[in-house]
Amino acid sequence: MKTYKEFYTLIEQRIAAFSFDGNPPELYNPLAYMLSLGGKRLRPVLVLMANDIFGGDTEKAVSAALAVEVFHNFTLVHDDIMDKADIRRGMPTVHKKWNETVGILSGDLMMIKATQLLCETDTSRLKDLLGIFNTTAVEVCEGQQIDMNFESRSDVSVDEYIQMITLKTAVLLGGSLKLGALVADASLENANHMYDFGKNIGIAFQIQDDLLDSFGEGDKIGKKIGGDIAANKKTLLLINAFEKADTLTRQEMEQLMHNTTVTEQQKIDGILAIYNKLNVKDEANKLKEEYLKRAFAHLEKVEVEIDRKEVLKNTALDLMERMS
Repeated sequence: MKTYKEFYTLIEQRIAAFSFDGNPPELYNPLAYMLSLGGKRLRPVLVLMANDIFGGDTEKAVSAALAVEVFHNFTLVHDDIMDKADIRRGMPTVHKKWNETVGILSGDLMMIKATQLLCETDTSRLKDLLGIFNTTAVEVCEGQQIDMNFESRSDVSVDEYIQMITLKTAVLLGGSLKLGALVADASLENANHMYDFGKNIGIAFQIQDDLLDSFGEGDKIGKKIGGDIAANKKTLLLINAFEKADTLTRQEMEQLMHNTTVTEQQKIDGILAIYNKLNVKDEANKLKEEYLKRAFAHLEKVEVEIDRKEVLKNTALDLMERMS
């Protein structure tokens, strides 16, 4: 069994060897630029790890892994435009470095390139792979739109939030694992358990990310604490706080969120004080642990040797720990 680091190194090598030559260069150069910005490469590594767990040939799974990474970066290019974000991984976003038109078109090209890469996979189950990939791509778009819809709503429920992060984030982790399993010719039952493991891990990861934004240590997580609060982002913590708050506390939250006379730091400190009063941190941690429990229950049902599954389980726990 190979480690996360070994698969990560392989993915980095293959990305570095990519050729994105083409005309006009404004269309192709952003592809190379975006992929050069790095990242955890979590999704393509999961493709390769799932393939490895079932004894598959890594080389046969590389194209599928790269397809997932190119697709993920396509979503980031377009998300940055929608969020009007100027920085991605410490560097200018594509639409900032070029312009929005370039960002839209180069993002479209990345989606097409991702499909082309997936079609290069040496497998008799290509139709199944394309089905998983396309379903996942649609769901990611649905999740993004739901998230955008939340911006104009004040009545978002916890269930709606979980649905949103499942679609926007978690299904791609599940889809990555299912792709890798099928390339290794795993049974559909085993592949589905891998999918559910990844989906539930993805939900737990996003809840952990919400927690760290409000309760993490800025120097450890590499960003300022309270960014979600400053942006009035509908996180699990905010939704829980609104559900638990009495009328006066709810009014106080609304004033902090929309009163332009308070400073950003006053807003963050005020909302955090309410979070602490209402104990929403513990609520979020309990929900995170519930999804981790669900994930590992599915992993236990995968019919391979226990030690092979332990590699994936330990990888998930290690990533969760590194996030904190």
